[in-house]
Amino acid sequence: MDEARSGELALLATEMSRNILVHGGGGEAIIMGSKNDRGAVAGILGLDNGPGIADVSQALADGYSTGGTMGGGMGAMKRITSALEIFTGHHGTIIFGQVGNPGPSHALQIAGIAVPYKGERACGDAWACEKTAEDRTLLVLIDGLGHGWEAAEAAQEAVQSFRKHRDRSPGQILSYMHDSLRKTRGAAAAVCEIRPAEGNLTYAGVGNTAAVVLSHRVSRSLVSHNGTLGVTISRIQEFRVEWPEDGILVMHSDGLKSRWDLSSYSGLLARHAAVIGGALIRDFRRQSDDASVVVVKAVA
Repeated sequence: MDEARSGELALLATEMSRNILVHGGGGEAIIMGSKNDRGAVAGILGLDNGPGIADVSQALADGYSTGGTMGGGMGAMKRITSALEIFTGHHGTIIFGQVGNPGPSHALQIAGIAVPYKGERACGDAWACEKTAEDRTLLVLIDGLGHGWEAAEAAQEAVQSFRKHRDRSPGQILSYMHDSLRKTRGAAAAVCEIRPAEGNLTYAGVGNTAAVVLSHRVSRSLVSHNGTLGVTISRIQEFRVEWPEDGILVMHSDGLKSRWDLSSYSGLLARHAAVIGGALIRDFRRQSDDASVVVVKAVA
């Protein structure tokens, strides 16, 4: 990012963190980054379990404060961000702010979050996304075995293999990934190909990864087979399912509890994919491992 964008990101980080500490009683601020044809895009996801914001529109007004400050915080965030979403209620508050040009809107809205085990500086979970054709988006989620630097090295090796073979099918990509990870401690991984215009999704997974397709009509879990890429695998199998017009894909590592439920979060599924992912990380993380989640939403 250039100096101006970097300054905006620094201000966003400062104001987001202050709000989490002062009004949320503490929490997390997670930095997210991506790159498109128009350059770098950075996002910050603020998560807390505080009392919530009573009046969001009032809180976003310049000069409004409940903490005895000048009241520039949320108003400043609104001015400098290209996207700002706030989800608040009895569960706490999630704020997602984005700096940079997100580029033209596509049929899919995508957000990925990977956070390390507490105390680690390296994350053994990773994710990546490639738009390889007008109607083909490819995603991967990887969980390096264990946590720490060696897990992170396995995850990054898997990402490189994914990018190198991105024109292959999900099952073929996993097969190449298995070969490339033999020099590492290994990983679990899942690859998903979405073709919105054709209305289909192809999925293949090995190891402890989970994926669910949500819509107003159905909730469908996708199957990953047992094994560890780079070590031993039983089989690699592709599954093709319908991609609904209102589809939401959630892929995550076993750093999240398998029995998560978002039914009590009124209006959450209508929010930005990053906000949905933030709720899952905040409320269903195991805290005993690295954790990652990728959320993909169909955009009308």
